[in-house]
Amino acid sequence: MIKVSVMYPNKDGARFDHAYYRDTHMPLVKARMGDACLYYTVDRGLAGGAPGTPPTYVGMCHIFSDSVESFQAGFGPHAKEILADIANYTDLTPVMQISEIVVGH
Repeated sequence: MIKVSVMYPNKDGARFDHAYYRDTHMPLVKARMGDACLYYTVDRGLAGGAPGTPPTYVGMCHIFSDSVESFQAGFGPHAKEILADIANYTDLTPVMQISEIVVGH
């Protein structure tokens, strides 16, 4: 199993609509990807590692899929639509990472 993490760096003055991201964007991703997205999580940054510091990322999602190939097959045909929707909730550029799940819950 793999996890695709899409993280939005916390920058002063940046716009990020958490409600839109949670209620509209991520359901769109799931709807377009279908079974290639087993499930996803959405995070909202609260704080950094040291007391009183801001979070490194203002928000992020993690999309779980059986394999890189499965993710690419589900995301690829809809990438243009999904990526175009980013402007509806943020002016930040996301950072993406694909990881292998080594230990689960």
